[in-house]
Amino acid sequence: MSGRTRLTLASWGATLMAAGALLPLVKPATWIFTAALVLALVSGVGTLARRVPLARPLTLLAQTVTALLALTPFFAREQAVLWLLPGPEALAHAVELFRAGAEDVGRYAIPAPDTEGIRLMLVGGVVAIGLLVDALAVTFRKAAPAGLPLLALYSVAAGLSGGGGAGWLWFLLAASGYLLLLLAEGRDRLSQWGRVFGAQRSGRPGSPVGGGPAFAPARTGRRIGAVAMGVALVAPLALPGFSGGLFGGDGEGGGGAGKGGTISAVNPLVSLQNNLRQPEDREVIRYRTNARDISGMYLRLVALDQFDGTSWKSSVRPIEDVPGQLPWPDGLSQSVKITEVTSNFVASDAYEQKWLPMPYPAGRVDIEGRWRYEPAGRMLVGDDKQTTKGVRYQVASLDVQPTAQQLAGAGSAPEKLRREYTKVPATLPADVRATALSVTKGARGDYERAVKLQDWFARDGGFRYDVDVDSGTGVQAISRFLKDKEGFCIHFSFSMAAMARSLGIPARVAVGFMPGTTQTDGSVSVGIRDAHAWPELYFQGAGWTRFEPTPSRGSTPSYTRETTPSGTAAGPAQPQQSASAQPSAAPSATASCTPQDRKLGDCGPDEAVAGATSDGSGPDPLTVTLLSLAAVLLLSLPFLPLLWRSRVRARRLGSDTLAVWEEINDTAWDHGVEPDDSLTPRKAAARIVRLGELGGESADAVHRVARAVEEALYAPRPRPVAGLAAEAGRVRAGFHAGAGRRGRLRALLAPRSAARLRRTAASRWSVRAETARTRASALFRRGAREAN
Repeated sequence: MSGRTRLTLASWGATLMAAGALLPLVKPATWIFTAALVLALVSGVGTLARRVPLARPLTLLAQTVTALLALTPFFAREQAVLWLLPGPEALAHAVELFRAGAEDVGRYAIPAPDTEGIRLMLVGGVVAIGLLVDALAVTFRKAAPAGLPLLALYSVAAGLSGGGGAGWLWFLLAASGYLLLLLAEGRDRLSQWGRVFGAQRSGRPGSPVGGGPAFAPARTGRRIGAVAMGVALVAPLALPGFSGGLFGGDGEGGGGAGKGGTISAVNPLVSLQNNLRQPEDREVIRYRTNARDISGMYLRLVALDQFDGTSWKSSVRPIEDVPGQLPWPDGLSQSVKITEVTSNFVASDAYEQKWLPMPYPAGRVDIEGRWRYEPAGRMLVGDDKQTTKGVRYQVASLDVQPTAQQLAGAGSAPEKLRREYTKVPATLPADVRATALSVTKGARGDYERAVKLQDWFARDGGFRYDVDVDSGTGVQAISRFLKDKEGFCIHFSFSMAAMARSLGIPARVAVGFMPGTTQTDGSVSVGIRDAHAWPELYFQGAGWTRFEPTPSRGSTPSYTRETTPSGTAAGPAQPQQSASAQPSAAPSATASCTPQDRKLGDCGPDEAVAGATSDGSGPDPLTVTLLSLAAVLLLSLPFLPLLWRSRVRARRLGSDTLAVWEEINDTAWDHGVEPDDSLTPRKAAARIVRLGELGGESADAVHRVARAVEEALYAPRPRPVAGLAAEAGRVRAGFHAGAGRRGRLRALLAPRSAARLRRTAASRWSVRAETARTRASALFRRGAREAN
């Protein structure tokens, strides 16, 4: 193996070893195989370009173009020309993926899911670093500065990972890769001085050739490297470590507990007040449902379950692929009356939101696109820039109808759930709990306390709904609201949930839309002014239950009214005869079918949203990888003769006189002068010069090498001849100059001397076949003798 080949492999390995520190950041970590494949192609092209040889800038340019061509099938196959060549659409798609990846970096916690944007950032970054390392260490022969991009790659990974328990392992791996790169360069520099012979083992002083002095620097370098890595591993134990990271924020919930990573959702309340203040209402969602009563069919976006005393926000929790059937809701007993409701939704093209509006609790969601499921809040969130813009979907949800008696007789919530959802900060003003105790005085049990809180806010406490009131900030915001008694849904839902927690009732805040307004055609329109927030309280047997403390908004749940109807509890949720999978009052597919009806799926079964299922996985990565690998292999087939010829040339030119002569004969063969093994070296040289139309230095070089071959073959004591590799280079340059463009391309890409491969293979096959026959005959004779 030549020195440059060894350096190329060392650069490739060092880059991947440094990139190993990025593996814990994303799950699954299959992106590393894509990066390794693309980087191997880039390194291979660099090897070929340096053997041609090309100028250093041209080598770097060829590797860059190769990187773009190799990345295109993985990330912009549909936008590329012939699935391979990047055009303007492919580049624009790559820019969008980078933007999506940047958003995902700020949104997900470690380990983040392997979204397409994050994958492009990781693979592209590793390939860029590998290209820079290869250029510095191999093309420009400066291995020491190549450690800077490797250090940058490892430092980024270490900063994002937050110094995990196995951080020392990734450091050891990255440092070992850099040391291997330095050792490969040192060995290459040493080999340029000539062959190093081993020393005599006598160890006598004054020995003219000594192995000890020759190899002492190498041994010393390895020892220094080992000591340096040891110090680097031990020293951080005495230093403060990193904390946090770009993916995880404050780190809560950032573990890999769930399949597919975690998500830290941006607080959706930022725009809620602005939506309610819009001078003109505009439609965001339209749907059809088979529910008999839509007054309680709130469309829930997200659950805010983390309260720090000043605001509510969604916790960082694991997410996963959307299951075909969502799990049964936590805490919901089958003794509660339940009806299954099916609804078809169409979101407006002007409505873009990461969370999917759904009735709660949803049991099944049929939707196309890249969506993920968060089990704790039973929410669907868009992945990889997926939003609700123009999306169509169908939701089968449960209309849970507990009675007041069932809620009043609910048992205690599980201890783990109670600890999490009754947590209040120490900074919560004392008057919040004092007010809660005063309002609920005389109540028996959590249910009566919850109803008293709701009625106090909505009816008895003198509160006024006003969307123009400042939402307020700080720990005193709830106290000011309780004193001023004016605000909008954020104030009411936040305050009731906080007061319920102070009384030991598990509570959280839901954000979404009220049910909307029924239209003359039977559909329901939800406008931007229907944006709403409401508290959800947990009761064992009924699960998370909606309350409505905001006056003049929404509907008061039937189970909190004084005259609660006493319905008989039903069994498990079963589709009723009237609850068909398609919305009621669906017109037939006629010419009068409106575009909105088509979107809602009311123009026939082919247009319905039902039946459109998606697991949120997008294109199959394995299929893309296999197709891309097949394309790369197919495209690399024409370059195999070139690669073989370059390898053979490098081996011959570093060998003896006869090997150089063989290389000159094959160079002539590549340009149309087939060798004649029956001629002497001198006559063969004359034939090559004549048929190849060589002149000047090229012709003289052929004759000089021929004379060196004769001397090597026939002289009693042949003298070593220097510069034979340069002579072969002059011969090759002469053939190159005398050939046309077509001839040069034929000699480069389809060398005629590649026929030696077939001849060599046939010769080896004959030898092996003859050997096998000889062994079989010997075994047969031995068996015959033993039998006699």
